Amino acid sequence: MHTVALATAGHLLHLELGIAYEIFGNPPLGHVDDWYEVVLCGPGTVQVGPFRVEPDDGLDRLARADTVIVPACVDVDEPPPAELVEAVRAAHAAGARIASLCTGAFVLGAAGLLDGRRATTHWGHAAALSARYPQAEIDPDVLYTDNGSVLTSAGKAAAMDLCLHLIHLDHGATIANSVARRLVVQPHRAGGQAQFVDTPVQVSGDHTLADLLAWAQERLDQPLTVTDLARQANTSPRHLGRTFRAVTGQTPLQWLLTQRVRRAQQLLEATNDGIETVAVATGMGTATTLRRQFKRVVGVPPDTYRRTFHST
Repeated sequence: MHTVALATAGHLLHLELGIAYEIFGNPPLGHVDDWYEVVLCGPGTVQVGPFRVEPDDGLDRLARADTVIVPACVDVDEPPPAELVEAVRAAHAAGARIASLCTGAFVLGAAGLLDGRRATTHWGHAAALSARYPQAEIDPDVLYTDNGSVLTSAGKAAAMDLCLHLIHLDHGATIANSVARRLVVQPHRAGGQAQFVDTPVQVSGDHTLADLLAWAQERLDQPLTVTDLARQANTSPRHLGRTFRAVTGQTPLQWLLTQRVRRAQQLLEATNDGIETVAVATGMGTATTLRRQFKRVVGVPPDTYRRTFHST
């Protein structure tokens, strides 16, 4: 029987731990004998959200597991417990598959398992993870990453996506979808799907582009160019480009595309407008262009996004 060890130490977030225990600890009908053995491992009583949990075994048990799940930790500003880091490192060296949920990625980073690998975590902590472990390639825009023996997920619901992905790998799509139906969630989502973070550049404030950005956002349905923006700002396109990078971190055209896609997200969520109508309203011109650019930025086609987020 495949052993899934839940690595616990320090102060953990209860939702991610609960997700892993629920998914791997409850076999679907007809799979009791070939499902997972779930073991909660820790150095002693563990604080999990508002609860105190007593582990089944010590951290040395991780080295004998087939899969090790590292749930989310509460405080990413504090270094993870050294005994947990060492146990996860030893488990990986022994051949275990290591998966982190949300901020559990900080434990994998401390163990050196993210070096040279693509990884993710909750988008709100991605910059801190990247700064602390610069040898890792942190992607804040995906649900989860799979490097074979090392996997990471974004936060909350994405942790469930990664757990379903592991079941998909171990038991196939039919069983993974069966588990998803039991949980009353949508079937397995690909890891490359975006975290759907709404992060438009704020136009309020006193920075030098505030008025220009507000002006442009009111005209996203128009075919704006860098020359149009520079003329409105009463500056040269070259100087505007330098200012845009300093204020937004993007070129003017990249910023415009991001705003068009964000506006498309809003229309897909709140209206029943057809894709062609949304394309015109956001300055994309055609449904083909909208679909191509939307999938490149968001990670899924606009039709899929609407099915997930549309308010009926």
